[in-house]
This record gives sequence, C-alpha cells and structure tokens, in this order.
Amino acid sequence: MTRSSSSRGQGSRSHQSDPRTRGGGAHTVRIIGGDWKRTPLPVLDLDGLRPTPDRVRETLFNWLGQRLDGLRCLDLFAGSGGLGFEAASRGAARVVMVERSARAAAQLRANQARLGARTIEIAEADALRLAANLAPGSFDVVFLDPPFGDTALLERSLELAAPLVAPGGWFYVESGEPVDPAARPALAGWRVAREGKAGAVHYHLLQRENEE
Repeated sequence: MTRSSSSRGQGSRSHQSDPRTRGGGAHTVRIIGGDWKRTPLPVLDLDGLRPTPDRVRETLFNWLGQRLDGLRCLDLFAGSGGLGFEAASRGAARVVMVERSARAAAQLRANQARLGARTIEIAEADALRLAANLAPGSFDVVFLDPPFGDTALLERSLELAAPLVAPGGWFYVESGEPVDPAARPALAGWRVAREGKAGAVHYHLLQRENEE
C-alpha cells in the first residue's frame, strides 16, 4: 500500500509501477453490499495506495455468492481493507487483515472501530512471515493482492497462501499479470474457476481441482 518494491513492502499493497496508484487528495472506499452497504470508509492519502476497484470487488463477491456467512477469511495484503471489510459486511465469521504499514494499519483499526466490526482482526505484520506461521487450512477464503511488479514476491506469496485455504475453499489472486496454475509450481493442483481483467489489473478466483 505504501511501499515500492525497492523497500520490500511485503505487508502492504504497493509498487511504483502499480496501475492503481493514486495521488492527490483524500479519498474513500465504499462497501458495496451486506450489512454496511454503501458505507464510505476513509482511505489514507499515501503514495502507492490502490484499493481494489469497486467493479472488481463487486464481480468477486458475485462469484463468491454475495454472502459469506460463517466463513473464515484472510486478507493477506490488506492495504485499504476494501476486501476484508466487504467480507465482514457480508457475514464472514472471522476476517484477518494483515498490513505492514503502521499508518495504514492504524487507519484499518479506525475504520474497524467506526463500524463496530467485531469479527475483524488486524495484524500489523509482515505478510509473508505471518503466513508462514499460520496453520494449513485455516481459512475458507484467502484474498491475495501483493505489490504489483515483483514476480518473486508474487510466487512466494502464492506458495505460502495457497496451503492456508481449507478444502472446498476459495483463493482470490489479484496481480499485474495473468496467473496460470499450470505455469506456477506454487499452484499445482489448483484451477482458475473465474477470472477477469480491469485495465492492467488481472483478477482470478481459484479452487483446488476436483472440488466444486
């Protein structure tokens, strides 16, 4: 969110070449559906900030079936928190947001308090380090949106995040390049169930093969 690849901001969504980087005045991210539908949440005016576009979030949660009641979700590079707050709004039982930037994490906590979101946990931590210490199969939905343009970081993130998805769960990957499981050892045994592209942003919903 607030780092370029040169600073290795592994717990935040950022990259100098990121097509969704914004600058200038303050802005908000609006929750699209669920209990907090249409609620705007402040987003810090930080260099490299790039919330997942509304159209992409709407498409993703249409794919997931609108409601996530009772599901456990992990937003590994939380950034603005758009994906995690959306999941909580739609009934997720537990949402863990991981964000390395202290300022961004503080904003996430402020938005959590504003919503009274008791099912959300915010971890101010390095995403890869935290993921390496989580138990396999801990989450029903894992959102992965690492800094764009760093292929090695994307591959390592896939390696660590994929095992965290429980049987029958979903793995969402957002990146600046297409993600083909057949070409990535970290995704052996996975298939792309749905995918789309918005500008330079590629987004994919994956599931293990032979699971429906």
